[in-house]
Amino acid sequence: MKRICPLLLAALLLAGAAACGAKEPETAADAPQERERLVLYTAPKEEVYWPVVQEFERRIREEGDSPGADVMFGGGVESLESCRDCFAPYVCAEAEEIQERFRSPDGLWTPFSALPVALVYNTKLVPEGGVTGWADLLSPRLRGRIAFADPAVSGSSFTALVTMLQAVEGDEQEILRRFAENLAGRQLEGSGDVVGSVAGGTDLVGVTLEETALKHIAAGDNIALVYPADGSSCVPDGSALIRGAAHEENAKRFLDFTVSREVQSLLAGEFCRRSVRGDVEPEASMIPLEEIPMADYDVAGASGRRDAVLMSWAFYLGEEGEP
Repeated sequence: MKRICPLLLAALLLAGAAACGAKEPETAADAPQERERLVLYTAPKEEVYWPVVQEFERRIREEGDSPGADVMFGGGVESLESCRDCFAPYVCAEAEEIQERFRSPDGLWTPFSALPVALVYNTKLVPEGGVTGWADLLSPRLRGRIAFADPAVSGSSFTALVTMLQAVEGDEQEILRRFAENLAGRQLEGSGDVVGSVAGGTDLVGVTLEETALKHIAAGDNIALVYPADGSSCVPDGSALIRGAAHEENAKRFLDFTVSREVQSLLAGEFCRRSVRGDVEPEASMIPLEEIPMADYDVAGASGRRDAVLMSWAFYLGEEGEP
């Protein structure tokens, strides 16, 4: 099996997904047979992926079959696009139920959930209406008080950066330079640090995903969510069949399962995520996707210019960070 490229960071190998609910076999005797294995590379947090894996195990046992597979489960689809030679195309079952906006044009990946980009601000330090869109992040009044994760590490930050470039009018390099300058040479190591930095008052505003913001709001954090008035994006994360997978048919079964109505309803009901299916309604706290202003985001285009954008970003951020 080909090695997953470095862009698919935080990959976690899960073995033995058909082994009676155990995350890892304790001894060689407990290990499932080769035909009973499901091998996943995954980017989402355990709270998202593990219930899906457990439910798949239950389904396997009920069906009296024990599939095994090689699958990349989760991760921004730009990253999957960037590693096209690692994956084999597959059009999943019930593909017609997936909203057209979230489909892979050539079946390279299977969408998992829809993830709008959002802004958050500290409700104790920023008045309502004080932050409305991307253009505010270029204002000197927020200099050094913006929580933004390294886009070379965080897929959601890279998506946000490209969304900003699409939404804000002006020269792309000038926008990158001004935003990097407003960070005052500081970016966070991971996207998981953004909301905490804003809620704690270290930063006034942050760039994150709708899912993350809603979870923290529900937990009582002092933040508010804003969909950028100048345009957000809603890029799915996805899963893909690894080229040369030892158990290709079983891998396809898992991909089918991730977009089943059962799993997609679980996402909407339990994880503050939007389903990619047209027949699963979002959770009540989410406004309809059609009411969120959207920038013109091209997944393939963003993937194709990833290296160029990140090179420019590193240059401008490094230049700002020099003494």
